[in-house]
Amino acid sequence: MNRRTILRTLLAAAMLAALPVMPAFAAVDVAGVKYDDSITVGGQQLKLNGAGVRTKVIFKVYAAGLYLSEKKTTVPDVLAVPGPRRVAITMLREVPSDDFGKAFMEGLNANTSKEERNKILPQIMKFGEVFAQTPALKKGDQLSLDWTPNEGTQCYLNGKKLGDLMPDQAFYNAVLRIWLGDKPVDGSLKTALLGEK
Repeated sequence: MNRRTILRTLLAAAMLAALPVMPAFAAVDVAGVKYDDSITVGGQQLKLNGAGVRTKVIFKVYAAGLYLSEKKTTVPDVLAVPGPRRVAITMLREVPSDDFGKAFMEGLNANTSKEERNKILPQIMKFGEVFAQTPALKKGDQLSLDWTPNEGTQCYLNGKKLGDLMPDQAFYNAVLRIWLGDKPVDGSLKTALLGEK
């Protein structure tokens, strides 16, 4: 190896060493919203299963990410996965809480039977009270819906608890079906949350 080749090799190695190293848990960017590859809920590490945008007509309403203890690509597997879960929503525009609550109920009704809704009616009512606590969800607001086994579903708005714990896992699964059911609020968002491109 001649001197010129050695210098080129050393220069190339120095340039490679100077490149920034990507962290192991790089964030996924969805419409300007960053979703970490992993988070901790209930003391357990969860992985980002998928993330996408809820679009209504032509408007981007919110970005949503689904976190599970292990990645799943089918709805039955998502609903059956053990451990904590999180749906993380970041508003991309302001929505009155009445409109958000109405859309929630429409999605719930479209993806659950009357019998299922009757079983979780007290929790549906509690969830409705959550929306009554704030007049609007503003652009940039972060809403989290966490399921923790042996505790229940807890809502957070910008990191602060909203409402009471709702103990039934059937309620959390009914909420997940708003996005993942047979009649999801947004088909492309369902695909994205299931980790499909």
